[in-house]
Amino acid sequence: MKKFLTLTTGGTIASKESEHGLLPALGGDELLSYIPDIEGLCTVDTLEICNIDSTNMNYSYWCKLVSCIQENYDRYDGFLIAHGTDTLAYTAAAMSYMIQNSKKPVILTGAQKPISFESTDAMMNLRDSFHYMLQDDTNGVQVVFGQRAIAGTRAKKINTLSYQAFSSINFPDIAVIRNSQVIRYITAPRGGNAVFELNLNPKVFLLKLTPCSSPELIEEIYRLYDVIIIEGFGVGGIPDQLLDTFCKCQNSYKPQEKVLVITTQVMSEGSHISVYEVGKRLEGKIRYLEAKDMNLEAVVTKSMWIMGKKPASWEEIETLFYRTINYDILAGSGR
Repeated sequence: MKKFLTLTTGGTIASKESEHGLLPALGGDELLSYIPDIEGLCTVDTLEICNIDSTNMNYSYWCKLVSCIQENYDRYDGFLIAHGTDTLAYTAAAMSYMIQNSKKPVILTGAQKPISFESTDAMMNLRDSFHYMLQDDTNGVQVVFGQRAIAGTRAKKINTLSYQAFSSINFPDIAVIRNSQVIRYITAPRGGNAVFELNLNPKVFLLKLTPCSSPELIEEIYRLYDVIIIEGFGVGGIPDQLLDTFCKCQNSYKPQEKVLVITTQVMSEGSHISVYEVGKRLEGKIRYLEAKDMNLEAVVTKSMWIMGKKPASWEEIETLFYRTINYDILAGSGR
């Protein structure tokens, strides 16, 4: 019988009603008590990492999760992380870079309604997660939610209330789970010796452009952060009133000191900066990375992972950014 470790972090799935609204309250054993039928399929231990609203999830909690999985990796056949939905996609992406080449599953799930509610998706998501983990060909970091298995770098929360909270963006679902049966579309490489990495650089800033964005804050952003991600318009356009300031700031630092990443505000189909003149004019003026088909959550956490390695050159940064990890960017998408 397979043995799994469930790591709890709080979130809606573990919440109870209070006079101040929903608050995380339940531990792992209490969550599992709602799905007693799992006991006959596998052995499950639980460990509480934290008990927070996932709005408060951050780099330090990611390190605790990875450290715990690393310490227990040889003792278990897989790991389930129960997580709040608001930042679940960020954590799934972060885990994809911090735990690589795992032959064992690292699954994240949660719920849109607490498990204690009469009407809830929590029990279905937990059951589906365990049934999916029981499959011998399930490995690596994935999200199981709403009867779907999604690569950890491709999940995005698209609905605030509906049970179908997550979608796989610019990439197919790995599998679907129906009545405890797994229908697999993609079989991942088996993995080998897992690689655990704890050194992230959280100095990453996301700037979402609007038609009236001002260049006044750009110099200060560059002073405080090591990676600046711009959510441009359409295929990734940057307006005239900002371009000169970005060029001035980016070119005033050594190439490996500051990284500019350009992506799009549009959820699907990715950036294509060179299609229009507003994008082509960047060529030769400024060093930048283009996110292409990557999820924003993957862009943010991959940037943290890259800069945590203290890269010695722009070429190293570029190579790492365009390396495909857990399906995060389509092969051949490099500039």
